[in-house]
Amino acid sequence: MCGITACIGTENSVELLIDGLRRLEYRGYDSAGIAVKNENGISVTKRVGEVSELVAAVEQNPISGTFGIGHTRWATHGGVTDGNAHPHTDESGRIAVVHNGIISNYQPLRAELESKGHTFSSETDTEVVPHLIEENLRNGASPEAAFRAAIGTLSGSYAITAIIGDEQAIFATRSGSPLVLGVGDGEYYLASDVPAFIQHTPRVVYLHDGDFVVTTPDGYTITDSAGRSVDRPIEYIEWDPETATKGGYEHYMYKEINEQPGALRRTTQGRLNTHTGGAELEEFPPGAFADISQIHLVAMGTSHHAGMYAASLLNARGIPAYAFMSGEYSVIKPPVTPNTLVIAVSQSGETADTLDAIRRARAAGARTLALTNVVGSSMTRECDDELLLRAGPEIGVAATKTFSSQVAALALLAERIAEDYNGTKSPDSRELIDALARLPGDVQEILDTSIAREIAIEYEDSDAYFFIGRGSAHPVALEGALKFKEISYEHAEGFAASELKHGPLALVTPITPVFAIFTGHEDEATLSNMKEVQARGAPVIAVTSDESREVVEFADHVLTIPDTHPEVAGILANVQLQLVAYHAANLLERPIDKPRNLAKCVTVE
Repeated sequence: MCGITACIGTENSVELLIDGLRRLEYRGYDSAGIAVKNENGISVTKRVGEVSELVAAVEQNPISGTFGIGHTRWATHGGVTDGNAHPHTDESGRIAVVHNGIISNYQPLRAELESKGHTFSSETDTEVVPHLIEENLRNGASPEAAFRAAIGTLSGSYAITAIIGDEQAIFATRSGSPLVLGVGDGEYYLASDVPAFIQHTPRVVYLHDGDFVVTTPDGYTITDSAGRSVDRPIEYIEWDPETATKGGYEHYMYKEINEQPGALRRTTQGRLNTHTGGAELEEFPPGAFADISQIHLVAMGTSHHAGMYAASLLNARGIPAYAFMSGEYSVIKPPVTPNTLVIAVSQSGETADTLDAIRRARAAGARTLALTNVVGSSMTRECDDELLLRAGPEIGVAATKTFSSQVAALALLAERIAEDYNGTKSPDSRELIDALARLPGDVQEILDTSIAREIAIEYEDSDAYFFIGRGSAHPVALEGALKFKEISYEHAEGFAASELKHGPLALVTPITPVFAIFTGHEDEATLSNMKEVQARGAPVIAVTSDESREVVEFADHVLTIPDTHPEVAGILANVQLQLVAYHAANLLERPIDKPRNLAKCVTVE
């Protein structure tokens, strides 16, 4: 949620800040604003609505500056108003601050500041920060010391950047919310995520919790909370900047659906040995998982569905594995031992619920592993081990290529763990590895031949949409329903196929199409469920290979997937369901890349 951008050492800071905010729109927001430093002080413009509203305001009343900060806000404290939008300033207007996260102790801080004569103009938690800095300056502190002291009084999660007085500098810090530094040629950037500045520099410094950074036109310094210098390496982002743009597609989501063959090749590259039929993960040499007795997969949303898929693969190999919604992990409190492996699954590596879950697991003595798409993310630093997806940037709020890559990577990891746990490869390991090697081509075949748009047109006026599947097809059904509802705003539900007759069958009518997913496992039982809903008048769209003759014979419509290993078929079925959701939402003219009330990276619980 929310987005921060900042730049210094450039001549066109307003243009760069606005461009950075545009590139962070996928994170979800309800207002946007910028503050820039110029010879007259600090100029602030902020507006409710999309970045386009901010642009219109700047065009109407132009501002300029040599450096500045920007923000897209997602309302948490206070309503969606211009006054509550960021940046926030002190009373004099000489300090400007933007903030992601939640300051949990802002109320007593605000009360104390008000008792000292400070007047607040917003309902936000963020506004205490510029007032705290102002109070420290009044007491004789230097700008940097005033910033540090203000941060030292805060509780909660935050990424904060600030402009203070006449200092030719941007001050920033993070704790529990992402912030990265971009290093250009005589210019420097700060942002919530790399796409904000990837057009200008591929060199990135990932800041750690507790880091303080001061950027000036001449360079930057990074220190810890005690003021000691710390060394953070510059890493090179290998994305082509074009991969963070729409590239001619109408929506990021559709582009990312079509990028799945390439993403899957990167995910599996160097990790498949088709000669031995094994998974080769250089991160985990033989014996790396020899002492593991059980596995917990913690994640939220789409990543949770990938975790459920992986749990079914691990259980099939005789390994006790359980998928938990990370937001419920601290409530359920499943037993954890030193021989428990907790796998955190997150596209961004910054998901607040999942970070909390792995921290609790580590405190209980578990080993932790991060499966994420983002190098240098909080999870990669906090977990004992990491496995990167290498899927490339994903901008659309609805996760597509990262789900496919998560499941593919988890299938490889399941094979690798099974070798240590069982002392040998799985009986059909070679067939699975061969199927994963064919996966990019199989996905491309679906993209080239899918009739998903025709299906979306056929059932556009339906009352609701149901998705059913068994085994690893169950999380695919849940994911298919999630994609459909989050971008189309239509009612959609996913069920285990076996659950239908225990209640949901009461909802089935001739205007509730049912998508039945067949993967080559327990297909006869799912076929029976398909006939049950047809007997109630519901049309059935089967997602299956054309080898399933009986399924094809009985289905009203078929979304075909190439014949493959049953444990891989769910990935292919999911691609078909992504296309159905996309085309359904497009027919309804929904804002597909930015669904209402949702954000790409959920950094508050």
